[in-house]
Formats: sequence, C-alpha cells, structure tokens
Amino acid sequence: MVRRVRHASFPSVTGHLWPPHGNTFADVVSLVLCSLVFALIEEVTVLGNQHTVYVLFIILINSLTDVLNKFYKRKEMQKLAADQGLDARLFHQAFISFRKYILEMNILSADLHIILSDICCGAGHIDDIFPYFMRHAKQIFPMLDCMDDLRKISDLRVPANWYPEARAIQRKIVFHAGPTNSGKTYHAIQRYLEAKSGVYCGPLKLLAHEIFEKSNAAGVPCDLVTGEERTFVDPEGKQSNHVACTIEMCSVTTPYEVAVIDEIQMIRDPSRGWAWTRALMGLCAEEIHVCGEAAAINFITELMFTTGEEVEVHNYKRLTPFSISDQAVENLDNLEPGDCIVCFSKNDIYSVNRQIEIRGLECAVIYGSLPPGTKLAQAKKFNDPDDPCKILVATDAIGMGLNLSIRRIIFNSLVKPSVNEKGEKELVTISTSQALQIAGRAGRFSSVFKEGMVTTMHRDDLPVLKEILSRPVDPVETAGLHPTAEQIEMFAYHLPDATLSNLIDIFVSLSQVDGLYFVCNIDDFKFLADMIQHIPLNLRSRYVFCTAPINKKQPFVCTSFLKFARQFSRDEPLTFDWVCRHIKWPLVAPKNIKDLVHLEAVHDVLDLYLWLSYRFMDMFPDANLVREIQQELDGIIQVGVRNITRLIRATEAQSPSSGSESKTPGLGPQSPSLALRRARASKSQANMKEGNRTTEHSLGSRLVQEGLLTPELLQQLRKEWSRDHNQNGNFTKGTAATANKKKKKK
Repeated sequence: MVRRVRHASFPSVTGHLWPPHGNTFADVVSLVLCSLVFALIEEVTVLGNQHTVYVLFIILINSLTDVLNKFYKRKEMQKLAADQGLDARLFHQAFISFRKYILEMNILSADLHIILSDICCGAGHIDDIFPYFMRHAKQIFPMLDCMDDLRKISDLRVPANWYPEARAIQRKIVFHAGPTNSGKTYHAIQRYLEAKSGVYCGPLKLLAHEIFEKSNAAGVPCDLVTGEERTFVDPEGKQSNHVACTIEMCSVTTPYEVAVIDEIQMIRDPSRGWAWTRALMGLCAEEIHVCGEAAAINFITELMFTTGEEVEVHNYKRLTPFSISDQAVENLDNLEPGDCIVCFSKNDIYSVNRQIEIRGLECAVIYGSLPPGTKLAQAKKFNDPDDPCKILVATDAIGMGLNLSIRRIIFNSLVKPSVNEKGEKELVTISTSQALQIAGRAGRFSSVFKEGMVTTMHRDDLPVLKEILSRPVDPVETAGLHPTAEQIEMFAYHLPDATLSNLIDIFVSLSQVDGLYFVCNIDDFKFLADMIQHIPLNLRSRYVFCTAPINKKQPFVCTSFLKFARQFSRDEPLTFDWVCRHIKWPLVAPKNIKDLVHLEAVHDVLDLYLWLSYRFMDMFPDANLVREIQQELDGIIQVGVRNITRLIRATEAQSPSSGSESKTPGLGPQSPSLALRRARASKSQANMKEGNRTTEHSLGSRLVQEGLLTPELLQQLRKEWSRDHNQNGNFTKGTAATANKKKKKK
C-alpha cells in the first residue's frame, strides 16, 4: 500500500525541523516537493520510513546548490557584476557569502523564496537571481552604493594633474645617462652647486648626507632632510637655499632653480617607485636633472611627453674600465688586497667572514641592517691604506651610497632572496641591472685602483655571470604610484565603517591606471594597518603610522611600533625616560651574534622614534636626547662588528648541541648560495676541496643537525681528537692507518 507523507518530522541539513514554518529555506524545498517529491513518492512504498524522504531532501538541496554554482559560472553574470563594481575577487567573495546566506539563514525574504522556488521547479531562469545577489553584495560591500564617487577618487590615469604648481611653469628636463662610475651624477651636482637654489633627491640617507657634506665643503650652504633627521646649517634654524634629502622627503611646493633626482631607474621599484614619480612630476624647479641608467631614457621621454616637457639627454661612458675574469677565485686562500666578496644574506656574510679570519686575514663587513655610522666606519677602515684590513665582505648594500677602493668584485652567489607578486619568498638570479650596479663598484675613478675586475667565488657560477653581464639591461616601462592620505580620507568619508586595510584594498581594486603606471606594493602598509587596527586612532594619524619605514622581520621593532601607537592613542607623550625603559638603556657591547642583531633592532626602534618625532612633535618630544643615545649605540655596534668573528665563535660555543647555524639569527644553514648549490646535481671539484677545509666544529654541528651524531658523541669525538692529536702529532695518518687495517680484515 502506498501512503503519501504529509508531515514527516526530522532535522534537515540546515539545522531546521521538518515540516517548514514560514519563509524558511525548507519552504523552498516544500514547494519543490509539490512538483518533484510527491511525484517520486507516488512510485515509492514508504511504509513510514522517514529516511527515504530525508534522502530526497538532500538530493534537492544539492540540486539548489548546483543552480547557484551555475549562476556563479555564467560569464554574463560576471560581466554584469563587474559593471557594478565587483571585480573577479569581490564577485567570488560575494558569491560565497550569498550561497552561505541561502543555505543557512533561518528566514528568507518572500521574493527571493519565490524566485528560487520557480527556478527549482523549472519555471524561472538562473539569471533571475542576479538582483538578489547584488542586493546581498551591497550589504557586505557598502562601496557598491557609491561606486561612481569612489571610481573618481581612485582614478590614477593622469598623475601629472596632481601637481598644479609644477604644471604652471615650463621646466627643462636633463637626463644624465650612463653606467656606474661614469660621472653622470657629478655633472648634475656641479649644476646644482652653481644654482641660486637647489634640491638633491637621493635613494639613501648616505647619499643625501654625502651631498650635504660636499655642498657645505664647497662653500654652498646646504641643509639635510631625511625621514629621521633635519640639519640646518644656519645657527638660528633658517632654511638654506640648497637642501639634500631622501627622495620621499622632497617638497613639491617649494620653488627651486635646479633639482637633481638620482637613480631615476628606481621609478619602477615595486615598493618605492612612487617617490620617483612624485619627484619627477611634482618638483617646482626650472631645471630637473635626472641621473640613471640609459635603459630609462625612452620611458622618461615618453612620460614627460604627457606634461608637454622635452628631455635633453647627455650620455656618459665609464671613466675606468672593468673586465670579467676568466677564472673563479674557488678558494679563499686566493684572495688579494682590494677584494670585495659580495653575498646576499647574513648567513654567507658571517660564514665567509669567519673563514677569512681563520686564515689570518682581517676584513671589513657591510650589510644593509647596519647603522649608517657603522657602514661608514667599516668603509673607512677598508679604504685606509695604513689599515691592515684589505678584504671587504658585503651585501649588495655597497651598490649605492659608499665610496670604496675595490679592485675586484667577487660574487659569492648569483641568487638572492626575493618576494614575488603573490607575496611568496623565493630565490631569484640577480638581474643584469643589479649585477652591473655591484660590479661597477670595482676600480672607481676616485679610488687607488684605476681598473676593476669582476669574478665569482665558485667555478660553475662564472659562465652564468658572463651571460648575465652580456645581456642588455631591461628597459624601464612603468612608473609606480601610491594612494595619498587625502585620497584615503575621501574613501573613508564614503565608507566610514571600513578599516584602513580594507580601504587600501578597495582603493587598489578600483584604481585605474594607464599603461605607463602601476600601483606600488602595499603589503607592508597593510601589515602595519592590521597590526594597529584595534588601537583607537584617527584616520590621518593611523595612515602616518602605517607609512613608517620599519623592518617587519624584526619582532622587537614590530613590538615597539605597537607600543608607540598604543601610547600615542592614550595621548601620553613618549618621553626619553619612557624610551630608555623600553629599550633597557644603557646597553653593553654584544657578546654574541644574537646580541648584535638585537642592538641593530634597537637602532631601528630609535630611528622609528625620530621618524615619528617629525610628524608628531608634541607626542615624541625628546628627539635630540634620543639621537644622542642612538649615536652612542652606533658606536657600540661598531665595536661588535669589529669583533664579529669572536661573536660568531661565542655563539657557536653557546649552542654546540644543535648547531649554532640553526639557532642564531643570521647563522642559518639555508643561505641562498647554499640552497642553490644543494639543488644542483653535482658540485665542482673546487667546491669539494673548499668543503674539506671546513673546521671540525662546523662539520660536527652540521652532523648533529642532520641527526648523524648525538651531542654526547660529538663531545666525545672532540676529546678523542684532541688527545690523539697531542699524542701522535698526526691524527690524519693515524686515521688512515686504521682505515687500511679494516680494509685488510675485510
């Protein structure tokens, strides 16, 4: 006997009870059951079995899910959504939320309920869902209601119009093009010194400081302006007619006779390119002298065409020759005075430094996170002909800002850590531009070496280097842009409930740029915005904090940034005493590498304080006192760097069981060069010989790390090695004899 099921009572997959009451999702199913379920039940003998109806209910839910997924995949719906402000990413997020709303909400609106019912019954079309989808999307993305206004705000297609003062004058653009050590910047600076007023815009504090000193030494009063420092040569603080600054700090409202923009090719830098675009488009100077690679000439010419300004090009050739050696160094025993070994990680810096000093040679060390004073001190030590230090170990930080007497550049590796467009870390081979920038430091015109040479440490890297240097430099094709505080404030007016990180995301997703521009990477900005989102700050202050140049890889720096923002939000000034308590001042000379890394982080924290002190003077009132202890800290770090080999030994001695390389910052085993060579199928004979010269302790640490030795066994082996060496005087022969006896027994 067949019975119709009228009122079965069992929980549905959405958590509701059967039968439905009101406009719930189950109502949709109940309507569909009228046309489908009951038709099936006519053919099924239920005999009170609720499980059969439940199975049919599941089938129908899957059917509705298929309907929603078909809606999502329809190109027509995606195009309609894009026309209303939903790009592919936002469309996907809105659909996920809409589907969840349909399947999980207790109450559905009557009109949506009817539409879904009709579609499931075959009486409606999938496209009928779109108005309800957009209604839901506007609830989770409020900016869709004011899309036209937001699009106008984020229109970045004509950045030249952002600077009316610059457009009001007819500027002369002079491009000084050439490789490193060609005199291009020298000629631009000569014109700068001759002018009645001028501004120099450089990529580094060291470069700005160098022009500041040269200008004043030449009798041209010049001020210094960087993110963390303001130095006025006038005792009363009156501004000079000339100023040397880092490029982010240049004024686009002050009139000058001459402006110099150095390293113009960095206009394509993924993070900082916007600063070069702003300077080039916005500086109010009668003459703009740009210096950089010839690969940027065509692009700058095209960019200036949009402002109606012509570009005059001066080409320069390298003043001193440099050549590529036909032989790799292969062994640190082959180093010569004036050599600079270039590494791309602290891992390699520390390792190479120790191996050099084991050979009785003294070397200088320069890497990016060192304070400027320490870099200059190490450069002075290396350049001093009376100093016994004749070898330099450095990162690519030497590519700009330091005058060094280098005879030969030796690449320890040709790969460096990088972050791709997805934010993922990867190892990439250096570009031709990067290789030339570094190699060009050899044999500079002002140094004692009038001819430079470049080579590699490892034999298998040399043909790769030759191939890199033989390629033409990739032409500059785009310039960076970045949303301003004013643009973000206008966004916030329309979207008052959005977080700063969300405002930036929405701005970038809606921004329109033409083919000459791109929006710079905003990951660091968003990282800081998310970090302080819970702290109550007004939007302008929050924006300024998030533009602070901090090293987010340093936990102590990030913690300090958070504390600074929290203290600021309480309207409590960050006094000198407060800072001293926070950093535990006074500090002592480092005893190991970990201490040195921490001191570098503390120096960065003091830099952050000084940077904020020029934006919020009342809240960061003790800049002068902080600068004094920062200079003292710089001296402490210099002491640590001079004794860096001793620090490495102390670090290894403190963690022999696990290998200092795995425990200590900067001593990790996976340096870029090591990682690449491990991936290669085979190593050259030269590398094998070099590996054989590794000290017993380092080899032991590696064996422990790889699980081939226990810490206890390692200690026992050291004792036996030391005892046998003292007794026999020739441990190697003893070992060989033992090995021969074992072979005979076999």
